[in-house]
Amino acid sequence: MRRGTGVVAGALALLAVSACASLPGSSPEFDEVGEHVAAPAATPSATPPPPPRNVFPVRAAAAQVHYGRAHHDYPATDVFAPCGSAVLAPAAGRIAEVSTADTWSSARNEGEDRGGLSWSLAGADGVRYYGSHLATLAAGTRPGAAVTAGQVLGTVGRTGSARGTDCHLHFGLSPICGPGDWWTRRGVLAPYPYLRAWQRGTQRSPVAAVAGWKARHGCPKAP
Repeated sequence: MRRGTGVVAGALALLAVSACASLPGSSPEFDEVGEHVAAPAATPSATPPPPPRNVFPVRAAAAQVHYGRAHHDYPATDVFAPCGSAVLAPAAGRIAEVSTADTWSSARNEGEDRGGLSWSLAGADGVRYYGSHLATLAAGTRPGAAVTAGQVLGTVGRTGSARGTDCHLHFGLSPICGPGDWWTRRGVLAPYPYLRAWQRGTQRSPVAAVAGWKARHGCPKAP
């Protein structure tokens, strides 16, 4: 009798375990009311952010825009376009400096005044973009303002040392240094190949070239 009792007890225990395993809610495949629940889908991987975008800094008909490979005594590009053409932010970032008054005098010819109405943009990509000789500045073009690529910053003109010349945008690339370092801000790297790419609607970034220049020269403290 004792042996038979033990066998029966063991069998009952096995049945109890089996029954519990099959009860609703005892498996992640069932919810609290016994409904079958599908296994959760795998979380999709996050979409990587798009690469930084650059925009040609003047909005005008292509036939009316002209610029060359070379600049006179330092690397920069003068983009000639009809007076009043829109000047656009070439990249997303924040406005670093703005000159709202044309104080240039040919008698003094101070370097910091040559740009006339101008702005510099600390790009989110680590490049400083500079535009000068503007006729007007947009209301939102002020130090610290966040801007998006393609946002209107002003209009093409001939203020500063560009008086007496055809309207154009002086455009410069440099590392983010300053403030007040007009000798670096005006341009340290020829923008021509980048401007050509942006005008054609393709992307070519100056990030590596500007970083390389800064690694070699740092942020010069004087002209």
